[in-house]
Amino acid sequence: MLKIGIIGVGNIAQHHLASYKKNPNCEIYAFCDINEQRLREMGEKYGVTRLYTSKEEMFAECPELDAVSVCTWNCAHAECSIAALNAGKHVICEKPMAMNAKQAIEMQKAAEKNNKLLMIGFVRRFGKDCTVLKDFVDAGDFGDIYYAKTTYLRRAGSPGGWFGNKSLSGGGPLIDLGVHVIDLARYIAGRPMPVSAFGATFKKLGDRKDIKKEKGYVASSTGGAEIFDVEDMATALVRFDNGIVLSVEASFSLNIKKDVGTIEIFGTKAGANLSPELEIFNDRNGYLTNVSFNQSTALSFDGLFESEINHFVDCVISGGECKAPAEDGVILMKILDAIYESAETGHEVII
Repeated sequence: MLKIGIIGVGNIAQHHLASYKKNPNCEIYAFCDINEQRLREMGEKYGVTRLYTSKEEMFAECPELDAVSVCTWNCAHAECSIAALNAGKHVICEKPMAMNAKQAIEMQKAAEKNNKLLMIGFVRRFGKDCTVLKDFVDAGDFGDIYYAKTTYLRRAGSPGGWFGNKSLSGGGPLIDLGVHVIDLARYIAGRPMPVSAFGATFKKLGDRKDIKKEKGYVASSTGGAEIFDVEDMATALVRFDNGIVLSVEASFSLNIKKDVGTIEIFGTKAGANLSPELEIFNDRNGYLTNVSFNQSTALSFDGLFESEINHFVDCVISGGECKAPAEDGVILMKILDAIYESAETGHEVII
């Protein structure tokens, strides 16, 4: 039975906790959060009495902990993950891995030094949509993939709180939303290595607090006075070592009709659109053909985080190959760093 600690018990931690609770090999053992009121509330909700506002204190008093979920603000991912790894714990760290590639590399080194698993929370890799599309790609049905397009656009979807504070988040929609689709496209295409990036970011519409909406994306905390000093839209082209070029668009605020989330890939034998159901486009016997499925191929959050956490637990117990290793988190952070640098300089950045 693995004893699990949670660092940061806000919104995203709820998905981890619900998944651990269903796993028969896990015991939710200790919580750590700087928000004492939330810490107490979560302790009562899950029946956890080992509650700490200091990760150092938690590790000192709970040496029996086996693994930790890091679900903090982005700015604390590296610090908390490294502390957990140095304390001899396996770690699953939410995306993005860190604030930048330098921190991500330090995290990877800590995992290697302590011979512990560091898994990154690329939860989209565990979606049904990804699984089906990757089955076809891996079978060679797409031939040589040479271009991909990813979009994660919100019309008025800034989460507010710490997400708009660059010192806590590291950036806006690129590092929050773009990280999902960039990683998913790279994973589906066989994890090629990035060689360069050209990007642009915009601060035009802000967080649109004046817009009256039926629903919104809400952060669990503000981290003090609420500010918005991140980009509200980002776009980029990323080139990979096997010739693939990836187009990326991500926004918190953009004058579009409705929110858009798509993954498109284009190969010599076929193309595909994942929005939301998977469709494959090719030709047969001289005719252009569109392939749809008799079962749902759309992303579903039902069981999504559960699949991710179960994989993490299985890897810890069995020592098996991790589907979302630290090295992929480092590569993703190098891509994000390059896009942000390109946006500042106006030039392509070599990775």
